[in-house]
Amino acid sequence: MNADLQFDLNTHQLTGPAGSLSIPLADQQAHRFLMLLEGQCLHGNAAHAAERFGFCRQRYYQLLDDFNQGGLPALLPQKTGPKSNHRRTDQVVRQVLRYLFLDPDVSAEVITQKLRQTRFSISLRSVCRIIADLGLQKKTLRSQPPNSPSAPAHPTRRQGRSRRTRRPRQRRTRRPATPGR
Repeated sequence: MNADLQFDLNTHQLTGPAGSLSIPLADQQAHRFLMLLEGQCLHGNAAHAAERFGFCRQRYYQLLDDFNQGGLPALLPQKTGPKSNHRRTDQVVRQVLRYLFLDPDVSAEVITQKLRQTRFSISLRSVCRIIADLGLQKKTLRSQPPNSPSAPAHPTRRQGRSRRTRRPRQRRTRRPATPGR
């Protein structure tokens, strides 16, 4: 920057002829704006300004284009990654519902196979997620073998002691609820 206006990356201070202004380290929007200010208005060297602020020249010009189109709010960091479900589209969800409606006992594996046959690229896990998200997951009951009369009700308890011979439990005082539990 020139002698009138300077930004120190070490102290994060913008210094001018009348004083200085502290820029928080976490304020990425301000740092991006200062980079554009230095590259466009003060030095005119985009590559040097981008390198000084830890960006490549290509990213500098992307940010400059964003700033020219959307102003200062366009310099806010945006969420990266996919913006929509590219596998679990509305059409795939409708097909899963259709298969479940036609045959309520159909498994997720069969639905996945049918979707793949109709040229939908989807995994078994995605089909299971669709079913779970729609709340259509069936609970399976486990069949438990009936207890035989000779088997003790609680195999970990000793048979010789009865409950009546034990000392009664002492009442515990209730502790106040702690936040976060």
